[in-house]
Amino acid sequence: MELYQKTIHEIASDLKAKKVSSVELTKATMAHLKAVEPKVQSFITVTEEVALAQAAEADKRLASGSNLTPLTGVPLGIKDLLCTKGVQTTCASKMLEGFKPPYNATVVERLNAAGAIMVGKTNMDEFAMGSSTETSYYQKTKNPWNLSCVPGGSSGGSASCVSADQAFGSLGSDTGGSIRQPAALCGIVGLKPTYGRVSRYGLIAFASSLDQIGPMTKDVEDCALMMNVIAGHDEKDSTSANVAVPDYTVEMKKSIKGLKIGIPKEFFPEGMNPEVTEATKKAIEQLKSLGSEVHEISLPHSPYSLAAYYVLAPSEASSNLARYDGVRYGLRVPGENIVEMYSKTRAAGFGPEVKRRIMLGTYALSSGYYDAYYLKALKVRRLIKQDYDQAFEKVDVIVTPTVPNPAFKFGEKTDNPLTMYLEDIFTISINIAGVPALSLPCGLSKTDLPIGLQIIGKPFDEGTLLKAAYAYEQSTDWHRRKPTLKES
Repeated sequence: MELYQKTIHEIASDLKAKKVSSVELTKATMAHLKAVEPKVQSFITVTEEVALAQAAEADKRLASGSNLTPLTGVPLGIKDLLCTKGVQTTCASKMLEGFKPPYNATVVERLNAAGAIMVGKTNMDEFAMGSSTETSYYQKTKNPWNLSCVPGGSSGGSASCVSADQAFGSLGSDTGGSIRQPAALCGIVGLKPTYGRVSRYGLIAFASSLDQIGPMTKDVEDCALMMNVIAGHDEKDSTSANVAVPDYTVEMKKSIKGLKIGIPKEFFPEGMNPEVTEATKKAIEQLKSLGSEVHEISLPHSPYSLAAYYVLAPSEASSNLARYDGVRYGLRVPGENIVEMYSKTRAAGFGPEVKRRIMLGTYALSSGYYDAYYLKALKVRRLIKQDYDQAFEKVDVIVTPTVPNPAFKFGEKTDNPLTMYLEDIFTISINIAGVPALSLPCGLSKTDLPIGLQIIGKPFDEGTLLKAAYAYEQSTDWHRRKPTLKES
């Protein structure tokens, strides 16, 4: 096995035992990253110099044996909407081309403090708006399982770089499924934590009440290791919750005997891909055989989550993206006067999907429509949250498919935005309710494309999520299947 094919926990023990240095590991990972990058195009910016400097520092820590963490000396990818001091951060948009933030996001600071290595900034849908990474201004990231297929979105680059062994793990962000959906399509583990569990300081916002940062990894244990580093209260983020963080690697190994699992009937609609249905039902049976109890439940308002989301998220985007006006940072297109400059800058800087969502949001917030759309969507949000609260009075976790279909071909859904939006039908209600959810591999389609299983948990109970996921993962071998970078 090549060094770069290992998991975080495997390579961490090699680094600690001094079987390999962080500089050697980073060079080997970087060589592989560059070799496969022309095929997968996971990265907008590769930070080789930064990575080698961080690796040299990590080796000093490893030599002294002090201040070590399981991430010390381990190469990771960072989604390109997390601010990295002095390193280009673009949100995959022309609007921020060449923008170098003067500070780091809190999660980046925490990874730096743990001694992790940043190999680059990963590609994504522009301003995190999309489900296929096709809206990026820079390039289209490919799915390592089939280069003719999308990796999912918006964290497509973060998913594909882990799947293709270009990094040992990565950070993504999830507003309506943007960690879990690409994790499912690329056959890796992705966790969207509880809203408030991980600091959003330094995350370039899409929809501030929905966005959440989380880890994307090769297996569940790696996910727990990354959560141990990034989770916790941050005074710089007013929405960060001051709730104690357990050791997730301890929580993960507890027994699931007697664990109550809820299966919502609304998440198995007629006409769903039969391979996804079958893989999900087999996974539920597997969890049952490991000692958990299965109960049918109902989340009656979940069918309205897509409609509510596409009022709430664009409304917040309309407000958040008003700052890109050509005045302070980013792109500026000159005009005869300030209004013309605003107009030309925004017309040139934003892509079609971002413009569509800004216009949707601006319309929903406009005078005369606010009550009809935005206020109504907020009321639906409350009902969806109540559904989850009531369900969690009876069960410990909820299990569903992550996405309705395996990865689709490029261009298949770009002509009809609604079919693209439907890819997030099983993930969106989780963001609306603010609860945590994880996707992990549970099968392969007939065409060898990964299928994801979604496990949803109670607020701030990521430990139980990881416990259920770890028990399932250890009893199967889906996480050991690897892509071949083929094309069809």
